[in-house]
Parts: sequence; C-alpha cells; structure tokens
Amino acid sequence: MSRAIDGTKRNNRRAKILKLAKGFRGRRSTNFKAAKDAVTKSLDHAYVDRHDKKSNFRSLWIARINAAVRDEGISYSCFINGLTKAGVKLNRKALSNMAIEDPAAFKAVVETAKKALKA
Repeated sequence: MSRAIDGTKRNNRRAKILKLAKGFRGRRSTNFKAAKDAVTKSLDHAYVDRHDKKSNFRSLWIARINAAVRDEGISYSCFINGLTKAGVKLNRKALSNMAIEDPAAFKAVVETAKKALKA
C-alpha cells in the first residue's frame, strides 16, 4: 500500500501544530519538524507554570503583608501566629488586599493579632 502524503488527516494535523506555533521565531513557526518540538515544549511549560503561578502569587501576598505589618511594629510570623490564636480566618490574598485598599481595617486586624499574642 502506498503512503498518503497529501491526505487531509496529515494536513490537518500539521496545520494544527503550525497554528499553535504562530508567533514563534524563525524555523520554529514555519517548519513542521521544528514547530512540533517547540509546541510540545511550550505546552509543557504552560502546564507547569499554571501551577507555579499560584505559588508566585502567595509569595507576593506574603511580601505585601510583611511590609504592612512591619509598619505596625510586628513581624509577619508573629502577625500570623496572633491571627491563629485569635481565631481570625482570613486568607493571605484578602489580607494583602486589605493592607492596600483599606489600611484602617488592616490596622484593626493587626491590633487583634497583637492582643491575642499578649493574652
């Protein structure tokens, strides 16, 4: 049986890969062999980075909270410990937004944490 080199399935498969490789530099966007490797690698990175993104945001929130609580004269770890002892259940994203958008409310939360640490 002869090999189909101009069949629709083959063309569609190649077109799909080349469409995903649109915007890549050089041969990687036009040459199927190079594009196939580049697309596979880029999809792998996309999968991993979607999960790393969550960790990166958590680090950002912690840095923002740390900066805000240091202005109040307390460290981040003591602040979180105080919140735990006080039974305050606010996540880091909410605390970070509060520190930026509503400093008065954040200051009240810090005072709650400080009281719980002294008790």
